[in-house]
Amino acid sequence: MPVSIAVGAQWGDEGKGKIIDALSENSDFVIRYNGGNNAGNTVINDYGKFPLHLIPSGVFSPNSKACIANGVVIDLEVLSNEIESIEKAGLKLNDKLYISPRCHLILPYHKILDKLYEEAKGRNKTGTTGRGIGPVYADKVSYHGIRIYDLINKNQFSEKLETQLLIKNKIIKALGGKPLNQLDIEKQYFSLREKIIPFVKELFPVFQEAIKNDKNILLVGAHGVFLDNDWGTYPFVTASNIIPGGINAGSGILPQKIKNSIGIVKAYTTRVGAGPFPTELLDSDGERLQKEGDEFGATTGRPRRCGWFDAELVRFAKELNGFTEIALTKLDVLDSFEEIKICTGYTVDEKPANYYDGDAVFLERVKPIYKSITGWMEKTRGIVNYNDLPANAKKYVEEIENIIGVNIKYISTGPERSAMITR
Repeated sequence: MPVSIAVGAQWGDEGKGKIIDALSENSDFVIRYNGGNNAGNTVINDYGKFPLHLIPSGVFSPNSKACIANGVVIDLEVLSNEIESIEKAGLKLNDKLYISPRCHLILPYHKILDKLYEEAKGRNKTGTTGRGIGPVYADKVSYHGIRIYDLINKNQFSEKLETQLLIKNKIIKALGGKPLNQLDIEKQYFSLREKIIPFVKELFPVFQEAIKNDKNILLVGAHGVFLDNDWGTYPFVTASNIIPGGINAGSGILPQKIKNSIGIVKAYTTRVGAGPFPTELLDSDGERLQKEGDEFGATTGRPRRCGWFDAELVRFAKELNGFTEIALTKLDVLDSFEEIKICTGYTVDEKPANYYDGDAVFLERVKPIYKSITGWMEKTRGIVNYNDLPANAKKYVEEIENIIGVNIKYISTGPERSAMITR
């Protein structure tokens, strides 16, 4: 299947890094098409442990090209550090990492405004990562954006930066911030420019040629379906589209080219920041999931909210994204639970309800309907054959399959690349 897509099917943090790292072994191109460094994928392999925020985790596959397509917004300092850390570990990125010149740049004023906007909202703040993602996407759609194309031409960059600082400094000052100096920004960005220029390449013809020649392409999305700007729990979402339809805008690849859509889900549910969370556990079980699963954000370090597996969410994600198979991660985190619950649906005022029936305010009111599964109370970490799983662990996997209506092909039983069951 030449073109596949891997999408997080919850609120992000589903373990995409490991799954993509594994799937990329058979990929010629691994393409990131949305988001910015507000996403984080952690990869553990023979090179070491890498928390990646911009470079797709498939970069470690010896035969694949890692591509950052035009739909990604880039913090040059973060990207430069990732390039340096990977090359320091012994992997050369020349003719392996490609960056679209159409990518928009996150500039210092985007991060400052992100934080100032949050402070101005008071108790109604959204809970952003403070990485400048919302402001840079706002600039993109309101014709204020600065792209890598502009950075290539230093005079062009300086002219556009001057215009933006005339606007942005007024807003920053009005919100109580300190205005920025153009020369300071130019010094920093012209230095970073030299580090990324060798990897900049127009990717549209590269991708079209790859599709024409039936190359194996793996498209990877940041975040999760329920942070999608249109279909997530708005306004507690991200600034980009995550669903497969977003690949046309974010990479130039037609959605109908996708032959395989892989939904990545955690064996329970987590969320970072504010917003509705129907299965959230505010008790000792929630604390155990957080501790056993090491649920702290790879990007922010913030503790993740934890709850039982929400099949209503994943079922909707399957219908929206056309998942052909599922990758289930962190099954081993549930090893010590005597009872495990699956949310099979919602009610509101004692009447059946679906995810799509309302907005974020509505979802704060829904009550989950649970089905209980007896825990297996045995170690599953590192198991690589499905038949070696405890009987109740297999029952849990198969119950999820039955409820969401799609096969679970991959099961992760630990953070290492080798800890994976393929059915």
